[in-house]
Amino acid sequence: MNSRPYSEWTRHAWRRRAALAVLVLVPAFMASVYMAGALPSPGNPWLDGATVLLFGILTAWIAVGFWTAVFGFGVLLGRRATPFLVQDPSAASPGITALVWPIYREPPGRVTAAIEVLYRELEQAGRLDEFEFYILSDTDDPDAFVREQWAWAELCRALGAFGRIHYRRRRNNIKKKTGNIADFLRRWGSRFTYFVVMDADSLMSASCLLRMVALMNANPTVGIIQSVPGIVRQKTLFSRIQQFSNRLYAEMYAAGLSFWQLGDNYYWGHNAIIRTAPFMAYCQLPRLPDRLVLSGDILSHDFVEAALMRRAGWSVWLVPDLAGSWEEAPPTLPDELKRDRRWCYGNLQHLRLLFAKGLLATHRLMFMNGAMSYVASVFWLLYLVLGTAVIAWHALVPPSYFPAGHGLFPVWPVWHQQLAVILLAVSVVILFLPKLLGLLLVMIQKRTTLYGGTARLCTSVVLEIVYSMLLAPIRMLYHSWFVLSSLFGKRVQWGRQERSAQGRRGIQTVMIHLVGALVAFVWIGVIAVLKPAYLPWLAPVVLALIFAIPVTLLVQSVKAGQWTRDAGLFVTPEEVDAPEELRLFERVLSERNAANVRAQDGFVSAIVDPYVNAVFVARLRNTARCYNKEIGLTRALYAVKLLEHGPQCLNRNERFAILNDRLLLTEAHERVWALGVQQGQSWGLQKA
Repeated sequence: MNSRPYSEWTRHAWRRRAALAVLVLVPAFMASVYMAGALPSPGNPWLDGATVLLFGILTAWIAVGFWTAVFGFGVLLGRRATPFLVQDPSAASPGITALVWPIYREPPGRVTAAIEVLYRELEQAGRLDEFEFYILSDTDDPDAFVREQWAWAELCRALGAFGRIHYRRRRNNIKKKTGNIADFLRRWGSRFTYFVVMDADSLMSASCLLRMVALMNANPTVGIIQSVPGIVRQKTLFSRIQQFSNRLYAEMYAAGLSFWQLGDNYYWGHNAIIRTAPFMAYCQLPRLPDRLVLSGDILSHDFVEAALMRRAGWSVWLVPDLAGSWEEAPPTLPDELKRDRRWCYGNLQHLRLLFAKGLLATHRLMFMNGAMSYVASVFWLLYLVLGTAVIAWHALVPPSYFPAGHGLFPVWPVWHQQLAVILLAVSVVILFLPKLLGLLLVMIQKRTTLYGGTARLCTSVVLEIVYSMLLAPIRMLYHSWFVLSSLFGKRVQWGRQERSAQGRRGIQTVMIHLVGALVAFVWIGVIAVLKPAYLPWLAPVVLALIFAIPVTLLVQSVKAGQWTRDAGLFVTPEEVDAPEELRLFERVLSERNAANVRAQDGFVSAIVDPYVNAVFVARLRNTARCYNKEIGLTRALYAVKLLEHGPQCLNRNERFAILNDRLLLTEAHERVWALGVQQGQSWGLQKA
């Protein structure tokens, strides 16, 4: 364990967090008092008490984000580098850094293009010998496996990088991404001082990577350094709005998080550098036992790994000013909700670790904060339901003019509408002032031209605010369902992330939002009957649910996204003045995709195409003595089925058995060509 004290920054961290607690809790308490006075009285004490309590909790929740943005604004305005980290780019590197891409059924051209861009930049900088590249596949589809391995071979051939860029597919993908990385570390981790985790959609410049390595070299007590990836290359209107808001606000929020947390910070699972030895020693993840809900492998592993690293004495830093780190985003709202379903389950699992031995109080609070990012939707929904219940109570229950018994004067029902308006105004300020601060920061730094100019930037911010208001009730409804279903035992699997909007059909979108629209119609009908005067207060929520279908259909359109870009709306600096890495990536991506066409038929290509077959055969060892006679006979039968009936007669395991058997793969290729190349074309093989 690293026992070096952190007195210099820990004292600052606790003072800052104490200040944040005061800034959050005091306004939340005052808001609760105001809410208690604003509710119609006399009313039902249970309904009123629950409403006030929920309002106080929600005010505290949004206040955390508000003050994080405010202090992040101040940090960026001062243009200060991350404090308490030694900035020494000349610090000598103690060893080699591994760059790992865990993938699962991803388009291989996207991954290999990102590797090629980084490889060429490191080579040009003369630093290539300090790094090795690993594509770690968990793909369980034979066709995808063939395409991946061919893409790797073509990349290595183009760069002359055999022995420096590695590809490995696990045959048993237990524990998904975390198991994939753990398997890599068990096999090769001792060779590397650091390793950098990427996602399949990650892209990083050499300058960013080298600075991360330099920071680790200069700060020997640091365990993890996390960059703040910017979103790029988005096409649909939905994802372009996400890209714009990420670029405008994310760095400010990240600077605020860095200000509060310092070395007790977040790790987001990708685009981060990790010190290998302590990670291997202290960051093994437990499997949550099945006797309770939220069991199984921990899906949101990154927060837990940061907590375990910090428990062992190694600090974890978020560095907002690490330029040159990018990622992509889900192209549509349904795809984002699919991802959120998994994240919600993973964040709720953290609640089972709240009392784990040795964790710092900061990381216990981070676990609660991560769970609250989804539980808050349940609280918002309950708050609205309670508000409706209060309306129903006053509409259906006759008022008691003498609630305390007989008195000289009656107690008239009163609703302090002015207090309600004040609370609404304060809530709007807390929610939307951070967006205006992001706009103001760009103006002060004179970077508006990178966002299409001042007028278009302001228009984009207004439209983004309206859009976020339309999406908030939809997310509230779905996140509430995610939380409740998880707490009632519904398990979540780690599936493939959709990165293209092409497969999304209109009927799917309609079905996804139909229930929410029906709920909104019933809701607004009930309020209209009970108390029409309250309709304006609920209108933003119910109208957003009613119009969710047309809004979602519009924003998942690529044409709508292109129209806004042509109009100069939701423009980001990377679109106005693209970094060299992004320009190079687009060119390399076209080249990689063209080179990968040869293997597009997957398993069939590995059998018929001489070049693809040769790559697979070369990667396999001689299997003559690797299995007994019974296994050999079974696999030989697979080959007979293949040759007599074609590839469609083989299931997934049978195809993998042939792809992993050098003798069968060679024999099948020779027999197909002996029958004639037309045999391959009859299987559906496309011309290269």
